[in-house]
Amino acid sequence: MTPFPWRQAIGFGLGVLKLSPEQFWRMTPRELGFAIEAVTGRGAPLDRAGLAALMKRFPDEHHA
Repeated sequence: MTPFPWRQAIGFGLGVLKLSPEQFWRMTPRELGFAIEAVTGRGAPLDRAGLAALMKRFPDEHHA
């Protein structure tokens, strides 16, 4: 079994995500993985239904 890549995980969490040490250590490995995917673009692409749900949840605000 390959050991967990702590050096890379801590570096990404503190350096790229700009988390405080407390925030980093409170995350679960799954949360960290999702954050890494969000930043690097890895993971499944967003489908039409997912995009529609996000657009409904976070509508663009147009100010006149």
